[in-house]
Amino acid sequence: MKIDWQGYAQTGLRFIKLYAQRCQQDQITVVGGYLAYISLLSLVPLITVMFSMLQAFPMFADFRGNIEAFVFANVVPSRGEEIQTYINQFIGNTGGMTAVGIMVLAGVALLLIHNIDKTLNKIWRVTKRPRPVISFSIYWMILTLGPILFGSSIAVTSYLIRLSRFAEDYTPGLSTLLLSTVPYLMSLLAFFLLYLVVPNIKVRSRHAFFGALLAMILFELSKRGFAAYVTHFPAYDTIYGALALVPIMFVWVYLCWLVVLLGAELTALLQQIAADTEKADSDDPDQNSPDDENGAIAG
Repeated sequence: MKIDWQGYAQTGLRFIKLYAQRCQQDQITVVGGYLAYISLLSLVPLITVMFSMLQAFPMFADFRGNIEAFVFANVVPSRGEEIQTYINQFIGNTGGMTAVGIMVLAGVALLLIHNIDKTLNKIWRVTKRPRPVISFSIYWMILTLGPILFGSSIAVTSYLIRLSRFAEDYTPGLSTLLLSTVPYLMSLLAFFLLYLVVPNIKVRSRHAFFGALLAMILFELSKRGFAAYVTHFPAYDTIYGALALVPIMFVWVYLCWLVVLLGAELTALLQQIAADTEKADSDDPDQNSPDDENGAIAG
């Protein structure tokens, strides 16, 4: 059987063209900058609420260091420790805030979640949205339960890695393999859940998986490339001096949102193509079964 490589190549080129047109139509570069600005504004409140929720559960006390290390290592590659120092100072300053100040912090954190929800639903062309009360309840649930689920995943991962170290005598390299694959699996799972749950429309798992796979690959490549650039080409430190962390952090957050939006665009495009194909098949008279035709004639 001869494989039609030319047909596959043409189909692939058409798909890439559709994907590029969709990304350009949704202006993901502009939207990414907007989300990066909102993220920097909401970063300290979001992390403050997150760690406050984790402190309410003593079971996560032993894993706080691992959780902080994971979070800040992914905030800005190669500058995570510096970011962690500043963020911890900011969080410490929130200890003397009043109830009104805490509510404002929570409101700013909810603002980020709201903008993520609005952006992803726009990518999926969702026009029907739940009532504001329902939306607020969902945002609040994400803000409160999200850190708990995240802490649980870190705890389970740490437990599995500890068990793997006991199995080193029987399967050498097992713990090293787990340590090297866990960041990829967690990124893949995070993107998959984001694309599957956030849009106010039913998203097929396989479409969300392919979008998450693309986002995970781009995220890991971006992380390595950005870390290499910051380490070997310290232009920001030369130009901005002590303020170099601000543009570095903004550029990295912007890249992260571009990755998220590119994965979301792929997921939405796959779903749109599948829906159009199913609609075309249902409208095609050649696809009707003989029973359907006999029933139509009898009717």
